[in-house]
Amino acid sequence: MAYQTVTNAAEEAVSQVSQSASEVRRSIPEVATESAWTASDGHRLRRIDWPGADSRARGSLLFLPGRGDNYEKYLETLHGFHLEGWRVTGLDWRGQAGSGRLGIDATTGHVEDFAHWVDDLAAFWRDWAAGAQGPRVIVGHSMGGHLVLRTMEEGRIDPVAAVLVAPMLGFAGVPLPYRLMRAFARLRGRMGDHRRPAWKWSEKPGQFPAGRSALLTHDDGRYSDEQYWRDVRPELVMGPASWGWLEAAAVSMHKVMSAPALQRVQTPVLILSTRADRLVSPGAIRKAARLLPDAALLEFGRESAHEILREADPVRDRALTAIRTFLDEKAPA
Repeated sequence: MAYQTVTNAAEEAVSQVSQSASEVRRSIPEVATESAWTASDGHRLRRIDWPGADSRARGSLLFLPGRGDNYEKYLETLHGFHLEGWRVTGLDWRGQAGSGRLGIDATTGHVEDFAHWVDDLAAFWRDWAAGAQGPRVIVGHSMGGHLVLRTMEEGRIDPVAAVLVAPMLGFAGVPLPYRLMRAFARLRGRMGDHRRPAWKWSEKPGQFPAGRSALLTHDDGRYSDEQYWRDVRPELVMGPASWGWLEAAAVSMHKVMSAPALQRVQTPVLILSTRADRLVSPGAIRKAARLLPDAALLEFGRESAHEILREADPVRDRALTAIRTFLDEKAPA
């Protein structure tokens, strides 16, 4: 892929300051390139790439979003990494956003086995890393953090450092063991097509359900960015997960959270979490942080909901400072 070269980071930083925050979040930067990566089975996964904001790259950073997410939601953060000199890549998971669908319709998130996503990440990493410059690091949010951790446990990627943001290692408010979660999801899946939605979307199909924003962020502007991009790019619209996804998630979380698997990970890991998370389990995240050989945990309180990198500035700035400090220590230029 051909990249536009940026040689004056200071000029670009000044240019971004002149833009409003919403403009940064609601446009694809001219310096970034959108394209697709083709897996070995021919499935095309959408990607976006930034060159480093200087002639000498700080390093190379790969970002993986969560379930139902798209990289547009994180343009502000990814462009910020770019301005710090990182060569940044964002990738949409197979079956969501701009990477096609795997279910029975255009809006239900489905996968038969999380291993398919692990295979995609391992293969993409191999291709991406071959052209990467400087230290190679990886950042994953929610389901993306889960899959990054599992792929590291299996020894199929070798980042110098990893950042897991609110990783999906358990579901908030669900006290069932993983095996019982799997059994329940399998039972419900067999009561019809297991690719059907596991929960109701909203009273108005295609619209976000009431109260959803409280689960994700306290920042109304950043929350509204998601609807903006769904209006501009309808292919990004995704609603509930399927019963099949829920069963596969329980299987994968059980695998990821085993003590021997966690203890195999030698990569330095920074985990960002919030005690107020109502989507993923803060307790499971704390357990993983204890068992990983080289892990640091930054845990927020009620000031942060699930999408820490899309939170109000006091939370987001603290999170980004922690990431910057961690990468400077564990993945120096």
